[in-house]
This record gives sequence, C-alpha cells and structure tokens, in this order.
Amino acid sequence: MRSALLNEVELYTSRAGGPGGQHVNRTESKVELHWHLGESRVLDAAQKALLIKRLGGRLTAGGELILTCQATRSQLKNREIVQQRFLDLVEKSLKPVKKRFATRPSRSSVEKRLKAKKARGEKKRWRNRPPDPGER
Repeated sequence: MRSALLNEVELYTSRAGGPGGQHVNRTESKVELHWHLGESRVLDAAQKALLIKRLGGRLTAGGELILTCQATRSQLKNREIVQQRFLDLVEKSLKPVKKRFATRPSRSSVEKRLKAKKARGEKKRWRNRPPDPGER
C-alpha cells in the first residue's frame, strides 16, 4: 500500500528560502508533495472518510494534502523526508484509536491528594492574622 500511495503523489521543487549564499539562489532543493485524497484509488470509501475526519485541518478546500520539506540542501534527501512524513501521517491517521477504559484512582493516591490539600489549607491558615483574645 505504501508504494501505491507514493504513485499517487505529485512532487514539485522550488528554491528554498533562508540564508545560504550563492548555492541557494541556483538550486531547487525545496520539495512540495501534493496528494488528492478524494481521487485516491488505493483507499476505500471508509478509509477516505476517516482521513478526511482526522486530517481535516490539514487539507485544502479542494481536499488536497500539501506537505513541504526544505530541511537539507539536497533535493533528494528532502524528497525522501517528505515522502516518509507523508506515509507516516497517513498510516498514523488510519490506525484505529484505542478505546479508553475508565479506571479509579488508587486509595493511596486519593489519601495523598487529600493530605496535600489539608497541608495547603493549614499553610494558608498560618498566614492569617491571629484572632483577638476576646473573639474566642
């Protein structure tokens, strides 16, 4: 599935920004990966719906995922990095979420919390002015 997904992506290169002198002005080392989620033939409808739900904030209005990498001066390394990030992102998003089982705090943790609350309250009580002898 991983290689089939990589066949669906389009890679574009451009000049990377930032400092770098003469070299950065001549080489196109920045790599941009574009993937149209809706047009994928590798994924079924349920997987597409799950990815739309989980990657919704990262998709464009047209349902396209765009990832960029300009970490290194090498276009080849940037291409490998962005492809690996893409595969990891899709794989992580398709993985089912583990159901959380409700648990209760242990008795010792509850006692420790209550003891700390008492100590905090006692410390704050000591900060107050002592009551007048006539008020008691």
